[in-house]
Amino acid sequence: MDYTVKKVTIDDYDQIFDLWNSTEQSRRALNPVDDTREGIGRYLKRNPNTCFAAVKDDRIVGVILTGHDGRRGIIHHMCVHPDYRRMGIAAHLVSLAEAALQEEGIQKVFGLVFKDNDIANAFWERQGYTVRTNLNYRNKSLNKNIPQGE
Repeated sequence: MDYTVKKVTIDDYDQIFDLWNSTEQSRRALNPVDDTREGIGRYLKRNPNTCFAAVKDDRIVGVILTGHDGRRGIIHHMCVHPDYRRMGIAAHLVSLAEAALQEEGIQKVFGLVFKDNDIANAFWERQGYTVRTNLNYRNKSLNKNIPQGE
């Protein structure tokens, strides 16, 4: 499949938000503060070189938002439109994000995947990401508008 890849900018927000809303699992991962235009703008300002979009016919069909804190990388959102899955787009985006993180001196990356998202968990396993069983993921919302989670 012919597609191009570009770095994500805030001008891509509307298309990315539509893409996230194309699947139940991606919608589930959104929160009403951090995933707004303003929230994503802050994220991209902090991580201008590690977020990528796959574009086909002027339409964003895949996106990965990856950033770091100077020590560890994190994949916050990765989504490919259902019509464009199983074509290697997701693996390509992951590869680009990992390379961009390495260019910034980051040597380890993690991502969060819902336990019941079998398709995504199988994908990440194929990419070499393992499940950590020796850690507890702890979460605290500092904003009443962001759900605490299960």
